[in-house]
This record gives sequence, C-alpha cells and structure tokens, in this order.
Amino acid sequence: MTTYTGSCHCGNVAFEVEGEIDSGLACNCSICARKASLLWFVPRENLALRTPEDAAKTYTFNKHAIRHRFCPECGIHPYAEATNAQGQPMAAINLRCIEGLDLSTIPVHHFDGRAL
Repeated sequence: MTTYTGSCHCGNVAFEVEGEIDSGLACNCSICARKASLLWFVPRENLALRTPEDAAKTYTFNKHAIRHRFCPECGIHPYAEATNAQGQPMAAINLRCIEGLDLSTIPVHHFDGRAL
C-alpha cells in the first residue's frame, strides 16, 4: 500500500492515508458542489492524523451521518468521516488536499447526490 500525505491549505490539519488511488468521486450534492472536493474513500483506520484531532472542526447537516471535517483557520475541507452501509467506519479523503498528486491521472466518477 502507498502512503500519501495531505493537509489543508495552512497545514493546521494534516494527515497520512494508506491505499491505492484508483478513482475519485465528484458529487453534486449541496455541500460537495460548493466545496468542489474530489473524494477517495478508504477505511477510517487507513487515515492517520498528523495534527491533533481537535485542530479540525466538524460540520454536519441533513441526516447528520457524515462528519465533514474542515480547518477553522483556512476553511479547507481535507476529509470527512462516516459509516458505510455495512457499518464500517470510512473516511472520504479530498484528493485535492494530497501533496504532489497529479489529478489529471485519476479517473473521475460522477455521483448524483442531489437525487438523494
């Protein structure tokens, strides 16, 4: 498995994540459309914070099932946390926050989150 490092813009929220990036997901729900995030889903145990957990603030809305994590200093959303349909803790990593990643090489799948 490859280990990637990432952070918000100012570095106040930093992380490492393990896995193989095979694609990204672009969602058009109300929050993802505004954030323009490109998401990669991994088991939560594959995400290790390099800064204290309380460095990131949490935003929830609608069903309050997804914990959208963001930096209160620069406003960037590097990741989110939730549980998948099988009850496993997951992390949604914003690929735009991973250092040195060439996004043009990542296939993007589009998800109609507005329809939910």
